[in-house]
Amino acid sequence: MVSTPDWLTAEREYSDSVIGDNTISQLFAESASRHSDSVAQQYKGGVYDRSLCDAGIVDSAPPGEYGQLTYREMHSIVMNLTAGFRDIGVEPDDRVAIFASTRMEWAHTDFALLAAGAVVTTVYTESSPNQVEYLLSDPNATGVVVENEELLERVLEVEDSLNLEFIVVIDAVDGYEDREDIITLGALHEHGVKNGNEGDYEAWIIGREPNDLASLIYTSGTTSKPKGVKLTHRNFRANINQIRKRFGPRPDRKDAPALDSSLTSLSFLPLAHVFERTSNHFMMFAAGATVSYAESPDTVSEDISTVKPSAVTSVPRVYERIYDQMREQAQESDAKKRIFDLAVDVATEYANTDDPGKRLRAKRALADRLVFSSVKEQMGGNLELLISGGGSLSEELCRMFQGMGFPIVEGYGLTETAPVVCVNPTEDMRPGTLGPPLVGVDVKLDKEVVGPDQREKATGDIGELLVKGPNVTEGYWNNPEATVEAFTSVESGGDGETEQWFRTGDIVEQTDDGYLIYHDRLKQLIVLDTGKNIAPGPIEDSFATSDRTEQVMVLGDDQKFISALIVPNFEAITRWADANDVNLPNDPEAIATDERVREWIGEEIERVNEDFAKHERIKAFELVATEWTPENDMLTSSMKLKRRNIIDEFEEKIERIYSGEKSETEPKMVG
Repeated sequence: MVSTPDWLTAEREYSDSVIGDNTISQLFAESASRHSDSVAQQYKGGVYDRSLCDAGIVDSAPPGEYGQLTYREMHSIVMNLTAGFRDIGVEPDDRVAIFASTRMEWAHTDFALLAAGAVVTTVYTESSPNQVEYLLSDPNATGVVVENEELLERVLEVEDSLNLEFIVVIDAVDGYEDREDIITLGALHEHGVKNGNEGDYEAWIIGREPNDLASLIYTSGTTSKPKGVKLTHRNFRANINQIRKRFGPRPDRKDAPALDSSLTSLSFLPLAHVFERTSNHFMMFAAGATVSYAESPDTVSEDISTVKPSAVTSVPRVYERIYDQMREQAQESDAKKRIFDLAVDVATEYANTDDPGKRLRAKRALADRLVFSSVKEQMGGNLELLISGGGSLSEELCRMFQGMGFPIVEGYGLTETAPVVCVNPTEDMRPGTLGPPLVGVDVKLDKEVVGPDQREKATGDIGELLVKGPNVTEGYWNNPEATVEAFTSVESGGDGETEQWFRTGDIVEQTDDGYLIYHDRLKQLIVLDTGKNIAPGPIEDSFATSDRTEQVMVLGDDQKFISALIVPNFEAITRWADANDVNLPNDPEAIATDERVREWIGEEIERVNEDFAKHERIKAFELVATEWTPENDMLTSSMKLKRRNIIDEFEEKIERIYSGEKSETEPKMVG
């Protein structure tokens, strides 16, 4: 029997002022009182035409610089917005949507609506008018908070089919004076100042119970229509408690980075997604930390340099891009490239060695001086806690960052679990794993759903992950069929009684000491016509550090062999062509069909194929010139592949692969 490590015992016993069982609104009010003079938010100037600034509520920051709000100031804004929402008709349990980018006003609006008793439902900014209509009509939203005129017009395009009583616009807008139901956030704040008082606010937040519904968060719909996940105040509160126990300032953690008031985080992932909302919003404000808002996901590098955060939460795709940028900078000369490649090799070796000797330590110190220190400086120089979720992170990339001095804490969760199920502790981080479950989260494996192919690849038990705990949803909004399908009954003892466990749909392995290892989505398993089961995720992750490929999706269901659609790295192709006097066309579509480029990409596929069994190897591929993004509906907002949409978009290329029309790679790659 494996003994319980000291850190896990300490985690189970730990408690402090953040841990509790009240509502999110009470949690925020208490934290604002404890940290009233500390900086709560940092916001960038010159990005938005903020109506709160126009109304004199928030000072405008100079373009490119960051302004600040203390917890006292932020709480005052939230209290007045709460009164404003109540004044325009928001009642307890009304569903009100937020349709905006990640910014400080998203946080103000979220806390104000929750305090007013509303159920916050979220809409991603890239949603089309049809998607907006569904995401507002399905919960029967009575109101929506939109970011700007562009998103306002998207709502107005479909408003005839909705039951909206009001629309609040975060930024200043003109031309809607004839619409009494359209109001800016600044004007709403003024309503609250005139018509509310602190006693009303306190009564409203005390009037909500932990079991009251707090939010409806719609799943990304990678395989079906989005479902509204019902999450109560208790669901969120429980997950905050669980995360705090693992990363809080426990006495035994000493110098380890902690989720506490000393942190400054950079927020850029969609707050409409549960990962960012819990980990870099509810959790940070509960701890009294400072949350800084990037201008956009495209300006993260610039904003990190300015804000100098100590913590970042991100998805694997962003960490891949950070590595790509590091590698791009090293291409300026052959000497820089050689130094970078050597430094990467040292980082990987260092991370893979339990006890590095003097020689390796010296090499690591030299690599730090020549490469890693400048990278750290570009990332602000203060980063100590990097968290990865929302997808599978390449083990190779994780180890590489760890060896460079950027340990990435990888975890796992789902919208239905509010979201964190497990995460690596800083005391015992293991790249390639998701860490052990949080305290209070119970897990089981349904071993019946996996075949012999999966069992052979696992050293521990493997099956579909089942989860139970106070952070787990009770089900989906107005969708009892999906709710029934999402849970399974498991006997809880010898008396015939059963408990309901949530089916994650993920194939996960569990080690003897409780660490979880992700394999793939159960529904995304590829079954060849030979009956062989193949998980596409590990194959796709193997390209994470490739300088020749940008994005990869593996195919092969009901086919004889595995293939792939690949978005190549066009910048790398240009460098390769220049270095080798290869004259290429300017058109990306023409480049994607050039046989010389195909051969060059094929070499990378051969490299990856060496790490996989014969039936798992990519034997044919097609290059596509279109990058997959949330905007073209080929990625979710959390940067996961929308496989069905990609398959539909490139149907002809897939048909060419499996009809054998000049798509098969060189014979040396086949078999």
